[in-house]
Amino acid sequence: MVKKSKKGMKKSFYEVVAPITATKIQLYASSPEDLNNKTVKIDLSKNLKGKSLILKIRIKEDKGKLEGNPESLELAISYIKRVMRRGTDYAEDSFETESRDKMVTIKPLMITRRRVSRAVLKALRETAKKNIQSYAKTRNSEELISDIITNKLQKTILPKLKKIYPLALCEIRAFKIGAPLKKEKTSEKEISSE
Repeated sequence: MVKKSKKGMKKSFYEVVAPITATKIQLYASSPEDLNNKTVKIDLSKNLKGKSLILKIRIKEDKGKLEGNPESLELAISYIKRVMRRGTDYAEDSFETESRDKMVTIKPLMITRRRVSRAVLKALRETAKKNIQSYAKTRNSEELISDIITNKLQKTILPKLKKIYPLALCEIRAFKIGAPLKKEKTSEKEISSE
């Protein structure tokens, strides 16, 4: 059964421009307006030589043109299960931090080569958090997503983590773009107090 959004409207494919990925996106709809504010998940595994990353974009329609803005990035559970080995330990974290333009949520995942103590896992989490936060402050949210896809962020923090303990894997398990930063926090407080 074919669903019709409007009577007599023919559906066709519309191209969505997503600057963050080279993947061509074609969506089936009766008009570009129907796709406005919809979300699409893109599997980036083919581009990343086996690493299963899923990119979620939100579509914005402007004068018939469709653009996909990144919203979140996530490692597929099947990939995490595949890289986990017996006799290893893992450390993961979840925290909010500021980028140059928006608040972002980052969830790093580190897998050690052997079983380690809680103190080592704690040190890995704290070091990763500190380095990711300082890295995020120098880039905007879209640059951060691009750096995670190309492994630039992971390569930057890996040498610092290896000083604590040799790692089998250092990845960003999930990344989500949040609300834009409020530039005038102090002036708003002053206005409300008057």
